[in-house]
Amino acid sequence: MKNKARLKSNLILNDKGFLFNPETGDSFSFNQVGLFIISLLNAGKTYSEIKKAVAKKYELDADSFEKDLNDFTAQLKGFNLISEN
Repeated sequence: MKNKARLKSNLILNDKGFLFNPETGDSFSFNQVGLFIISLLNAGKTYSEIKKAVAKKYELDADSFEKDLNDFTAQLKGFNLISEN
């Protein structure tokens, strides 16, 4: 993942973690952690800032969480849900 990424603007996301892509008809569901990560992405936070914020909020070791964050953002990118800056 590059330094920053954002959810693509054409996607519809509600506060319960349900995301809909009107172009493809695909829908996704995120848990609280995934929704928090997406909110940080949309707020323009860097990868490092996201890692620290999630680790602090959910009392995780930032270094241990890094692989999970990499996997999550790779999935978002694989489904063409984020655009990188």
